[in-house]
Amino acid sequence: MAMAQRAMGLLRRSLGLASPTAQRALSTSTAPAAEGAAAAEATAKEAKKRKKKNLFDVVQFLPGWGVGYKVAKTTWRDVSYQITKINLYKDGRHGKAWGIRYKAGVQAADAPTRISGVNKRGWKYIKESQKKLQDAPKVEAPVTA
Repeated sequence: MAMAQRAMGLLRRSLGLASPTAQRALSTSTAPAAEGAAAAEATAKEAKKRKKKNLFDVVQFLPGWGVGYKVAKTTWRDVSYQITKINLYKDGRHGKAWGIRYKAGVQAADAPTRISGVNKRGWKYIKESQKKLQDAPKVEAPVTA
């Protein structure tokens, strides 16, 4: 009889059916505190990891939906587009875009071409593009009285 009870106890413990008070604590370390710290680090990493944006998510807050601004994919090296035209679908998060291609900062094409991969994630805005537009001297006609 005692042998059968012992076998049932082992079976319950192995399946996790035994009550928590019946289970033996084999470690003297503070495991719950370590688990809490690990959980806090995991949530901090998830908060830092952001969902990458498609082209329309990047330019939606720029004036005129980014027309005149330079954008590039994060994986591209020395290639960017200056947006000339955008066609948005009704949801405002998808569509088509056209722009002038730049390679290593030099204009690579004269006519605007359709930008590929605008609905895919991983686009970034190139900040220098607006600085150049703002810093360009404005030519004003001299006023004669």
